[in-house]
Amino acid sequence: MAEKSLVRRLGLAQATAINMTDMVGIGPFITLPMVIATMNGPWFLYAWLAGSLLSFVDAMVWSELGAAFPMAGGSYNFLKETYGKTKLGKLMSFLFVWQTMIQAPLVIASAAIGFAEYFSYLLPLSAIQSKLMSGGVVICIVILLYRKIEAIGKISVVLWVGVLVTMLWIIFGGVVHGNFLHPIAHINDGINLNYGFVAAIGFASVKSVYSYLGYYNVCHLGGEIVNPTRNIPRSMFLSIAGIAVLYMLMNVSVVSVIPWQQAMGSKFVVSDFMQLLMGTTAAKVVTCLILLVAFSSVFSATLGYSRIPYAAAADGAFFKVFAKLHPTKNFPYVSLLVLGGIAFLFSLQLKLVDVIHAILAMRILTQFIAQAVGLLLLRKARKTQQFPYKMPLFPLPVYLAIVIWLGILVSTGLHMVLGGLVAIATGTMAYFIKAKVNKEWPFEQAASQPG
Repeated sequence: MAEKSLVRRLGLAQATAINMTDMVGIGPFITLPMVIATMNGPWFLYAWLAGSLLSFVDAMVWSELGAAFPMAGGSYNFLKETYGKTKLGKLMSFLFVWQTMIQAPLVIASAAIGFAEYFSYLLPLSAIQSKLMSGGVVICIVILLYRKIEAIGKISVVLWVGVLVTMLWIIFGGVVHGNFLHPIAHINDGINLNYGFVAAIGFASVKSVYSYLGYYNVCHLGGEIVNPTRNIPRSMFLSIAGIAVLYMLMNVSVVSVIPWQQAMGSKFVVSDFMQLLMGTTAAKVVTCLILLVAFSSVFSATLGYSRIPYAAAADGAFFKVFAKLHPTKNFPYVSLLVLGGIAFLFSLQLKLVDVIHAILAMRILTQFIAQAVGLLLLRKARKTQQFPYKMPLFPLPVYLAIVIWLGILVSTGLHMVLGGLVAIATGTMAYFIKAKVNKEWPFEQAASQPG
């Protein structure tokens, strides 16, 4: 057990700011042309709507679990509680921490890589310089997070203001251009509602959903949220609603100035958009703001993920060293340093598109689908009154979330699905070795029987 415990210092505004900065990040700016290219038509906006729909539905699952178990670690605790603390829950929660040690650094690295790619609009970088830039971003984030949580909450609000200013400027630019409603008026031009369209939505949604990820980040900070049974669900729904509106308006704004046929081939689509509207200086300024947004995202993601190994270690389910809190600043510094170190290595080695697909493939199986099924099991085992937040139309949203996540999983591609399964298989083997040594489930009964 940890010698100290986390303190509740983050209110609704700070929790929502952390969520929204994590959600936006570099994602919408780099995936905007990817989504258009995948859909190959003016109906690409439907892929962004699909991403927001999935986020809302899945947030209902997170809200029930987050309000019921407001502790540091988020999904680690959810899986342990829903599948049983002393039985299958031990394996499921271990698998989550296992994949977190891989995919959390992937998330951090993806934002850092995106930062370096967009920075090349301001100053062209060689391949080596780009890698050094992304690695440097990770190091700066770790240094910024090496402090008390209340100071971090204030930093998050400041960074969120930067995010909001950036997106509102982009939207305002499209509005004053005078052609803002044109993309909406022609959204259905040439559309064919057939299997090909549905498949395209699936593949495009891999990118759009990536840009929404982070709405649940507040659950990882559950032990530091004030009035968590109310603020955890509220912060998630506020985050998703706000970001969905901003994403749609930003997409419409950009393609009202740059035709979708041209936008899908642009590497710096928002910078090109601003250059057409206001010139080179404005384009450089908005690029700097986008870099601030990307930096903010890495900040929020790293903050949330650093609490997961800590929670598991404090619970005795992971390496004990991760349970250590800083002696004076009271935050899980070992967890922060290890995840930051792995993210640093990933940022030097990987490509952005592969990282996006790998993140989703790993999360869907061991986190999103697993805890949705777990909630169904928990609802059967406990009385409804034990859940501070109760989703409407239960269990329909849970089944809908599972079906949509399966569709997104298939769309990541066979190699990524196989990679996710390999990670689960190796994690399962590691758990059983650990359980055998420590005489934990499923070996504790055999160990207790007389020889």
